[in-house]
Amino acid sequence: MKHRIGIIGGTGLYNLEGFTGQKWVKVKTPFGPPSDDLLTGRLAGRDVAFLARHGRGHRILPSELNHRANIWAMKELGVQWILSVSAVGSLQEKYKPCDVVLIDQFLDRTKQSLNHTFFGRGIVAHVSFAQPVCGHLRKILLQTARECGATAHDGGTYVCMEGPAFSTRAESLTNHGAGYDVIGMTNLGEAKCAREAEISYATLAMATDYDCWKEEEHVTLEMIIANLHRNADMGRKIVVAAISKIPVEPNWPAHSALKHAIMTDKKFWPKKTVGELKPLLAKYT
Repeated sequence: MKHRIGIIGGTGLYNLEGFTGQKWVKVKTPFGPPSDDLLTGRLAGRDVAFLARHGRGHRILPSELNHRANIWAMKELGVQWILSVSAVGSLQEKYKPCDVVLIDQFLDRTKQSLNHTFFGRGIVAHVSFAQPVCGHLRKILLQTARECGATAHDGGTYVCMEGPAFSTRAESLTNHGAGYDVIGMTNLGEAKCAREAEISYATLAMATDYDCWKEEEHVTLEMIIANLHRNADMGRKIVVAAISKIPVEPNWPAHSALKHAIMTDKKFWPKKTVGELKPLLAKYT
């Protein structure tokens, strides 16, 4: 199977210069449909698979995202690395709109835990998640972002909230006061499922606004959309430049995350669950 690089992001990201041999692929998963068909092809000399996180046309709420289906589909297509491009709100003065933050931590403010794991149904696994972002891939994105001229910050905590409404001022002030860095609604579930699927995952968090903790800065949809367009151009540039720096063989720690994580003795593994998790468990069966 080809070792593909996955890209998850906004709809405009599949308009990448040099993205050749494009083919839309429909993937059926045991967890329901992914956000959309996946676009496969070649980019910067590598096999890639792109997924529009919210579907083409932006049709899916953050809380409606089927993270298990999205990551299962990526794994089924041979994806070993995922570059996640994501819009975020800035929680600190130093992260200006259109800055890029290469986050290295998450804080969970969601109620989506069952959608954040493949396990259960007779098989128990506990992956290590102390370092939830692949450090190797994160460093590649950080270096590339700076080479592309972005104002890129090394490290930060991403607060993952439920949405779809933006934060209340009380919530925003709390997150700001606690020293957290950015806030979004999508990346934690992706990161958890990617770790269980033994896929290297890193987030390119692109600030659109100051959330609402900053009294003189009130978040409006118009403001966010304007900055989204600016960020999309930079995001495309960084992704294309980063791809050629990713190794051709998957041999980072994330690629063996399940090695010591599965607690259930194999003789008790239900056949149905094993079948559902075939792309994840194949090398352990």
